[in-house]
Amino acid sequence: MPKDKTENHEKIIAAAYDEFIKYGYNDASMRRIAAACDMSASGLYKHFPSKEDMFAALVEPAYAGLKDEYGKEVIRELESIDESFAETLWAEKGETAWVMEYIYDNFKAFKLLVCKSQGTRFEDYVHELALLEEKSTGLYMDKVREVGGEVYMVPSEEFHMFMTTCINAIFLAVEHDLSHEEAMEYAHHLDIFFEAGWGALFKLK
Repeated sequence: MPKDKTENHEKIIAAAYDEFIKYGYNDASMRRIAAACDMSASGLYKHFPSKEDMFAALVEPAYAGLKDEYGKEVIRELESIDESFAETLWAEKGETAWVMEYIYDNFKAFKLLVCKSQGTRFEDYVHELALLEEKSTGLYMDKVREVGGEVYMVPSEEFHMFMTTCINAIFLAVEHDLSHEEAMEYAHHLDIFFEAGWGALFKLK
């Protein structure tokens, strides 16, 4: 990409973020973004075919990266389960910390995703992540049973609602603009809160 086009692209990205964070996706104006970059609206469309493509450029890399890292974490967790695992099944693991760290490493993208994505294909991000969590937790529990662990079968609708609650709780740190330090402490407290709850629930007979 030629230098001048690269510079224009960077200006557009910065102006687009300011526009979306101020007005949200639905009320954001391509004309205002173009004006902030001292270019015409037609010139703006040479960089991004649509407003949603522009929004996607700001949030999709971080969001896709989170899902990719989550997939790797699931594999690591499944590989850690063996016959001795049942004894430490409900011990605190601090699993929320890496998620929160990733979110705060990409805070601007997640601020848009959490607070300004209504009207885009990203607005159902909580539902999407809850479904991923349901699937991975189901695999996890199946593996626990294989090695002799006893796990209570939570009704599927309840299970989905619990997972949605957990995902929502993590992103509240972004919604409330917690500092990085506050967010990491909150992540630790979430682990204590949810792991105690899951432990009690899954051990029901």
